[in-house]
Amino acid sequence: MKVICVIGAGYVGLVTGTCFADLGNRVTCVDIDEEKIEKLRAGIMPIYEPGLEEMVRRNQAAGRLHFTTSYAEGLKDAEFVFIAVGTPEGVDGEADLRYVRMAAESIAQHMDHPLIIVNKSTVPVGTGDWVADIVRRHQPKPIPFSVVSNPEFLREGSAIQDFLNPDRVVLGSLDPEAAERVAQLHLPLRAPIIVTDLRTAEMIKYASNAFLATRISFINEIASICERLGADVKEVAIGMGYDRRIGHAFLDAGIGWGGSCFPKDVKALEHMALIHGAHPALLRAVMEINRDQRRVVILKLREILGSLRDVTVGLLGLAFKPNTDDMREAPSVEIAHLLLSEGANVRGYDPIAMEKAARVLPEVELAPDPYALAEGCDALVVCTEWNEFKHLDLARIRDLMRRPVLIDGRNIYEPDEMRRLGFEYRGIGRGYSVPEE
Repeated sequence: MKVICVIGAGYVGLVTGTCFADLGNRVTCVDIDEEKIEKLRAGIMPIYEPGLEEMVRRNQAAGRLHFTTSYAEGLKDAEFVFIAVGTPEGVDGEADLRYVRMAAESIAQHMDHPLIIVNKSTVPVGTGDWVADIVRRHQPKPIPFSVVSNPEFLREGSAIQDFLNPDRVVLGSLDPEAAERVAQLHLPLRAPIIVTDLRTAEMIKYASNAFLATRISFINEIASICERLGADVKEVAIGMGYDRRIGHAFLDAGIGWGGSCFPKDVKALEHMALIHGAHPALLRAVMEINRDQRRVVILKLREILGSLRDVTVGLLGLAFKPNTDDMREAPSVEIAHLLLSEGANVRGYDPIAMEKAARVLPEVELAPDPYALAEGCDALVVCTEWNEFKHLDLARIRDLMRRPVLIDGRNIYEPDEMRRLGFEYRGIGRGYSVPEE
């Protein structure tokens, strides 16, 4: 059993700490938010993640998982301290490292024995060296420590599965012995372990997320072309994916990516490239295509309804993806604002994210279920591909609507079946707009 301290009880920190505890380690999560810590001690989760609440409670009951606001308590007897604090987007798209700096300073001031400090937060290339310098400068007396970069690759909605069954574990350090000790901590996961230097490990994280965002923007560009040529992008993606050099993952056309990682990380990588003299033209195009996908919804609604003033539009799904309540950079937010600016009345429903949506979208009327949402609507827009939406009584939905217009922003329905049911249906790149001969 190892003794681990995790700084930050947000999404990454809470999942990381809980999973390490579940592997048999003693873990203390430290967070300066007293209310959050009190709720966690009571078993109340600050986020929705499938399976997390049960795992937290189980490990608390077993005495392996603890929560505190005290750095001294968290660092006591710890061999490893993971920094897993937020790195929000700054003014110019750069990563804001204020919380990383605060964590590094607090670790330095409270450590009383040698530590391995592990950067889990997504941080710009060079942050590991910067953290080491901060710790050295803020120690009351010199105590040996090492810094290891261990970027996270957790997907919201499947974070526990991703932690316990990773594709790879990336470790970067200038201290081979420290990297080996962190590698030993990850051996129970039985995953490939890549050991490299600090800056390369940090870059692997950004390059990975930027590449995945690029795949999504690419297939959305293809979807736009498909619409003009009468092809079906879903079939195109399937055909592409059978090529082993391409694969099927992240080739789902729709209204674009959101969440806490892709938007922030692509912008941060662009910023790093610019300030170091590179020309990130591809990254700019990836972001521009993603922004355009939200506007596609408005264009499709105008095509069918004409003016959107005083029409009522319901948004099916509000979180940025299924199995999470995360509203950060959710496509639904921009779509709602665009609709409101056109004078439309906007309603919304989400199986999990209603509480957070109420804070982010105060002008949107929230409905208790999809059928209440549909009643009297002139159009519905699928913003999040929750499984429950794939099994709705669509005939009932149609009959409840004032006009059965459905914009399928996630391509979860089949166009022919929707038209058979009497909907005025538009998907993304589904080949319904065949050019005239």
